Amino acid sequence: MFGFTHRKPQLDWTTRFESASVGSVHPLLKHYYSDSILPKLNTPLSECEFLAMDFETTGLNSKKDSIISVGTVPFNLQRIYLNAARQWEVKPRTKLTSDSIVIHGITHNDIADAPDFSNVIPELLETMKSKVIVVHYHPIERQFLNKALLHALKEGIEFPVIDTLELEHQIQQQIASGFLNRLRGKKVPSIRLQQSRKRYGLPTYTPHHALTDAIATAELLQAQVAKHYSESAFIEEFWI
Repeated sequence: MFGFTHRKPQLDWTTRFESASVGSVHPLLKHYYSDSILPKLNTPLSECEFLAMDFETTGLNSKKDSIISVGTVPFNLQRIYLNAARQWEVKPRTKLTSDSIVIHGITHNDIADAPDFSNVIPELLETMKSKVIVVHYHPIERQFLNKALLHALKEGIEFPVIDTLELEHQIQQQIASGFLNRLRGKKVPSIRLQQSRKRYGLPTYTPHHALTDAIATAELLQAQVAKHYSESAFIEEFWI
């Protein structure tokens, strides 16, 4: 196991959710916060329940772009529950561009009969309940979901996240900072999802598909923990 230096303890999300349930106005969000049972700070990773999540969007700017597809899959360090995986395609509030269609392959015809994002919010929040969300590059899912709920419910959202991209950056940065590697001029390699997976011998999947990327992210976290961490490490050292 690689001797990785853990980050400093982060927020107590159980306490934060208790405060959020009191401060929330919309019933959907109030129920999400109050009904979620999150792990305590000293809960081992092996005892945590995760939900890998991925969004496909019309662009990368949450202020002007919007969500068109959501993929989720629950998992723990031993198993990925594919029978409980979900995907929703939704009608975006902003127009698809030719550039975004090339990336994610979702066309105007694909979303012609798709529901508004507000229609999937109850199911999505129910799916997220009591889970630690796992993503690859957390600003996308956090910012886009917060913006979508502000638009639909007039209230934003917060939730605990483990970011596999951030973990991989820290892992590769520490590897590159070794004495011999510094002498050799070794640099931090790409930490994009597919490139990160290759370092762990994980199979190549077609990228930019919400559900496939969610599954790929779940597998990546399992591999990162197996190679670089201990399953008995506390969740507080990983979530942000």
